Amino acid sequence: MIKMENVGKTYPKGVKALRDMSVSIEDGEFVYVIGASGSGKSTFAKLLIREEKMTKGKMTVCGYDLAKIKNKDIPKLRRQIGVVFQDYRLLESRTVFENIAYALEVIGTNPEDIKPRVMEALIQVELEDKADHKPTELSGGEQQRVGIARAIVNNPKVLIADEPTGNLDPKTALDIMRLFYRINLTGTTIIMVTHNRSIVTKVHNRVIEIKNGTLVGDKCKDNGSLEYDYSSGDYILI
Repeated sequence: MIKMENVGKTYPKGVKALRDMSVSIEDGEFVYVIGASGSGKSTFAKLLIREEKMTKGKMTVCGYDLAKIKNKDIPKLRRQIGVVFQDYRLLESRTVFENIAYALEVIGTNPEDIKPRVMEALIQVELEDKADHKPTELSGGEQQRVGIARAIVNNPKVLIADEPTGNLDPKTALDIMRLFYRINLTGTTIIMVTHNRSIVTKVHNRVIEIKNGTLVGDKCKDNGSLEYDYSSGDYILI
């Protein structure tokens, strides 16, 4: 699915964001990418969708060689990858339904297919009763669910979540995490970029750690699930 071999990324003025990164991620994995601010984890995610171009190395994502990919093929690559953002990035002037439908419209989906696919995505994130609402009428957790629905409406092979719980309270964050686990169970590969160690240290999923642009940890664990313990105010593994 995803393979990086000695990948490096150097920004203008010599800033090295990634150094000789070698990682393989298989179909259906749930992987956390952790690191402090400025460690290179966001660059890692941007390389996957070809928002940034690597400076050196080899990289394959969803069958595309990103060292040789043509500009006309980049949209085809991105159709196989959904992205969820920390700040939701919803269009406030459009309804929930229209925000999700837009992701299908821009890739030329048959108009007759749009409504059933949007409603299917809304059912998956448990917001089918909010289709006609505007984003400003929703809670933060609900807005993030809309963002997730928009990311999965095209049935991507890979879902990248960049700090998806960063703006949410612990209980709402837990609900969002449960949703990601359910999506992963359908076979979607999930790569979650986060600095929330209170979650990561308690889960059994694979954790890739980046420090100063260098891979410093890659621990594979068995899948687990999370629960929120109100007495301790923290996440526990169940």
